[in-house]
Amino acid sequence: MDVMYRRQRHIYDLSRKYFLFGRDTMLSAMTLSPGDRVLEIGCGTARNLIALAARQPEVSFYGVDISSEMLATARSNVRRRKMSDRMSFAQCPAEHLDHRATFGLDEKFDAVFFSYSLSMIPAWRLALDAALANLRPGGTLWIVDFWDQKDLPDWFERMLNAWIRRFDVTPRPELLEVLERAAAGNGGRLTVESVGGRYAFIAQLTTAGQAAMPFDRL
Repeated sequence: MDVMYRRQRHIYDLSRKYFLFGRDTMLSAMTLSPGDRVLEIGCGTARNLIALAARQPEVSFYGVDISSEMLATARSNVRRRKMSDRMSFAQCPAEHLDHRATFGLDEKFDAVFFSYSLSMIPAWRLALDAALANLRPGGTLWIVDFWDQKDLPDWFERMLNAWIRRFDVTPRPELLEVLERAAAGNGGRLTVESVGGRYAFIAQLTTAGQAAMPFDRL
């Protein structure tokens, strides 16, 4: 990943805004409270965390990414905006996340989100397990990512998939079935919103007030 992003990180946000749709819609929908702890898994340049922090001055933000190159850009972007005291970053595979070992936190996160990162994580089910394991009972898991493009022309789907494969991206439409089982098995609530005719989706999984069951047991 460092090889891929060593140069791309400098133009990442500018180039991705043309096809990573729905990110800002998801961020705007997040209802956060003062004192909350919010984690982005696959935080990249910290673009999303910075946008949230600008609107939520009393919330603490955390980001993990597997790429040290992207984290270097993230830390630089945060320093430039004078937000370093409210954000912490760690290089960590998504599936190895642990709120204590990774960030030294005694308490779990109030909200965890993935923004077009699950489609780039080979061990995506384990990444979801880690997200749930580090989410407090009653917390919320948010995901925005590519869907199945069923409402769009076939040629568009072929063109999109050919393009994103260049960046090791694999859409995972089966993810929503896994989330549905998770909501049912854990007594939680799932809502799904389509972005651009099933170009992408925004999923919100609110867990019940109890420890969540891992995805691999559902």
